[in-house]
Amino acid sequence: MRCPYCRHADSRVVDSREAEDGALIRRRRSCQECGRRFTTVEEAVLAVVKRSGVTEPFSRLKIMAGVRKACQGRPVDEDSIALLAQKVEETIRARGVAEVPSHEVGLAILGPLRELDEVAYLRFASVYRSFDSLSDFEREIAALRSSGKATNSGGGKATNGSHPEPARPARQT
Repeated sequence: MRCPYCRHADSRVVDSREAEDGALIRRRRSCQECGRRFTTVEEAVLAVVKRSGVTEPFSRLKIMAGVRKACQGRPVDEDSIALLAQKVEETIRARGVAEVPSHEVGLAILGPLRELDEVAYLRFASVYRSFDSLSDFEREIAALRSSGKATNSGGGKATNGSHPEPARPARQT
């Protein structure tokens, strides 16, 4: 590691500590030339391989943006979206690979999003899985109902832990 003070190419590690729940390593270093100390931070880079073959760094912000679009107009707060993105990143990092296909990132989003909000889940799944017809939606809704997660269609009562939608006034013609 190059010294930021004298630009000497060699330094010695004096101390190493994990930071941010092990996601980062902070190293205290000492320059072999000038003797000054400095800190470096190391982070394992996680790359996403797109369908086109292009590789780009994993971005929690991109996960949040996609989930935010799916949750638009739904009773889902920003903290829940941030927590979901963190869960997705932890799931991906737990695989222990440096590169992950974008398809696997999408799959990692679907599970937590289904728990968070069923409508947002259907919106995301319809884009992610390229739904072509009404039967694709019907099939996914049937899967939600059979898993016992689907909301009660009569009362508007949410069973997935989210707040029920407020009643809408009747449409007048």
